[in-house]
Amino acid sequence: MTSHRTDFVVTCEHGGNAVPAAFSARFQSKQAQAMLRSHRGYDPGAWEASIQVALGLFPDSAEESMLAVDPNDFGVFRQERPHCTWLASKTTRLLVDLNRSSDASDVFSKFTGPLAAAERDELLASWHRPYRDAVEAEVARRIECHRCVVHLSIHTFTPRIAGRWRPIDVGLLFDPARTGEATFCEAWKVACSPISTKLRVAYNQPYLGTDDGLTTHLRGCFGDASYLGIEVEICNRFFKRRRESQMQIVDTLLQTLPANGGNKTISPKGAK
Repeated sequence: MTSHRTDFVVTCEHGGNAVPAAFSARFQSKQAQAMLRSHRGYDPGAWEASIQVALGLFPDSAEESMLAVDPNDFGVFRQERPHCTWLASKTTRLLVDLNRSSDASDVFSKFTGPLAAAERDELLASWHRPYRDAVEAEVARRIECHRCVVHLSIHTFTPRIAGRWRPIDVGLLFDPARTGEATFCEAWKVACSPISTKLRVAYNQPYLGTDDGLTTHLRGCFGDASYLGIEVEICNRFFKRRRESQMQIVDTLLQTLPANGGNKTISPKGAK
């Protein structure tokens, strides 16, 4: 199959810390409430960054139209345009982690891991599987239309973990064995340098692009020629300090975003 055009799928797996009412009793303790508010409960700023990226790729769209979207019965938010689809969730990762395989040891947290097997299966069926299935189906639909899909999975990370600082601002996570992803991320990083000389962009940090995650799963479903799975990690200190600081970083990423396997740079809405 020959892909004739690049389409984008923008996702946000850790966009919020919402707890479904049926499970609220498990998150009433002070410890649970503190974890929900921390980076362990969600990725601060990831929701906002994913909307900004999608708006940059959506022609003639306003932020109000994104914020007015209601989730479906499974907590999946969705907006679609001809060349880009945005899918996101605000359900806390402490319920079930949408960016982990269903059999991963950390797909459930300390608050839901002790649930009975039937209840854990219900969590997977009601929240985990519908989200991941929706993203996979959207990627497949666009590939079937003879398009190469660039999947941007938007996340944030804490600048300090276990007492150690992470000296990066943006991480581009990909599989180095997949030529398309490596070429795309190399072009992206190189294009960022002249626009923001102080922005520290790194490959496969603070995590490996081949670690368990949604993009890793989808690489097993789609070939390198038709699917590029890039996890974008932004340090959450920018959002916590000032939302405008994160917006400037996302603006830089949008202005330098490659298309067609890194052979050129697109011009998203609002880019100078």
